[in-house]
Amino acid sequence: MTKNLLTSALFAGVAAGLVAAALQFGFVIPALLEGELYESGQRVHFAADGAPQGERGGPGLGTDYARHAMTAGFNLVAYTGFGLILVALMALADRRGIAVSPRAGLVWGLAGFVAVQLAPAFGLPPELPGTPAADLGARQAWWLGTAAASAAGLGLIAFARGLLPVAGVLLLALPHRIGAPPPDRYSGVAPLDLDTIVDAAAALLALLRAWFWTRGRDA
Repeated sequence: MTKNLLTSALFAGVAAGLVAAALQFGFVIPALLEGELYESGQRVHFAADGAPQGERGGPGLGTDYARHAMTAGFNLVAYTGFGLILVALMALADRRGIAVSPRAGLVWGLAGFVAVQLAPAFGLPPELPGTPAADLGARQAWWLGTAAASAAGLGLIAFARGLLPVAGVLLLALPHRIGAPPPDRYSGVAPLDLDTIVDAAAALLALLRAWFWTRGRDA
């Protein structure tokens, strides 16, 4: 059983990683590359006289093959890691008498997506290069705390008894009640509509990742 679980986790992780990389190349990376043009000064949103400068079209993927290969490789490693974590948690649940089935795998995959991606993105959406953002360390700490609190909260809601599921709901809400760290200043060199594009694309990417991931687990 352990061998089958590990094999399924590896195959599902590799498949989900490849799909996630393809979606990033199609939706997110062009917006990120355009944001880098504003950050470096190669493109200017408004000139000194207030007139807009440069064309609005996004850049292509270019010839930075090493960078794109690292993106694909990171997705493969990350999603394989997620798969192995899910396998370990499901094996622990099975030892404690909690039924593990393909349908349960679907629910576990969705819960992992909520804890690791959806819940943190509610309070801390991704930022483009050249747009205002809080201190990196503060953002990382809030993201980790939110993911941990969300995972613990979902676990209490799913498996606890008595009043503990209520504590799970409170854990889900706690990071957002505290609030994500705000930017030090509200200024930037990239246009705000470009930031909106990457937020929407990242949200679409996360939803499609969850769908493909849970399909892989269900298989």
